Amino acid sequence: MILGIETSCDETAAALVTLSGEVRASVIASQVDLHARHGGVVPEVASRRHLELVTPVIREALVEAGATLDEVETVAVTRGPGLVGALLVGLSAAKALAWARRLPLVAVDHLHGHVASLYLEPDPVDPPFLCLLASGGHTLLLDVRERGSFEVLGTTVDDAAGEAFDKGARLLGLGYPGGAALERLARAGDPDAFTFPVARMPGLDFSFSGVKTSLLYVVRDLGDEAEARRADLAASYQRALVRALSERTLAAAEQAEHDTIAVVGGVAANSELREALPSARFAPLALCTDNAAMIASAGRYGRSLPYPRYLDLDAYASRA
Repeated sequence: MILGIETSCDETAAALVTLSGEVRASVIASQVDLHARHGGVVPEVASRRHLELVTPVIREALVEAGATLDEVETVAVTRGPGLVGALLVGLSAAKALAWARRLPLVAVDHLHGHVASLYLEPDPVDPPFLCLLASGGHTLLLDVRERGSFEVLGTTVDDAAGEAFDKGARLLGLGYPGGAALERLARAGDPDAFTFPVARMPGLDFSFSGVKTSLLYVVRDLGDEAEARRADLAASYQRALVRALSERTLAAAEQAEHDTIAVVGGVAANSELREALPSARFAPLALCTDNAAMIASAGRYGRSLPYPRYLDLDAYASRA
């Protein structure tokens, strides 16, 4: 089995996955309540909480799988991108475990992990396919021809889609995290009540800063009436974001000549996006947000470093 460890942001996660892609255990300890009072993730607070949680989470994953460390053949861990302090906690834990057991280690790129969530049992997606990766930190269109690699066809030039959802929710007074709260509120609103334009960038890139600013101006113009129109605002704002994602995804699939479209990342849990791309293959809901099962899955296709060559590995905040 592969032991996966994920600490790139505010989830401390560990998972055990077999080489065939069966998820034997997946444990996630969320810090949402801890950061909600601040309106967003505080890096130093996240890092300290990871230090407290990483060992108990690994132990719980072993118990859930009914396994011991003797059955672990490889350790896979997120190396980046993400919050460096948070990443270093998981990376240090993984290196310590691998070194103590004389095991190989695979340093996984977080984005490859999201794509690799599609390769897990019981219903894996086989390349080639066009993948939309939409999360709080990234929005990418990926040409996936084989497991373990991809080519970036488009990205966001400013806010990520998940970030746009969260910022929109904050403007509507919904707190943090806002994406799910905005979606719930939108169900009671009219998506045609307001028109929020989304910038069309050259090629296959995205831009979401303009639609966020448009929502800000509408809320200001409505004044006291904004509170009564919150559901309509949420529905119209969500419709604009989903339309931008779905239209550009379909265009990318046509350009890359892919019949199969897949969607991963936290925004993949959005029900309106799922309705807008009815034929697409979406990551299972439990694997949309950050988790360690996807990291272990990616570890099956990444470069395995033998003991002790991984001890000098460092984390990275950005792929750039």
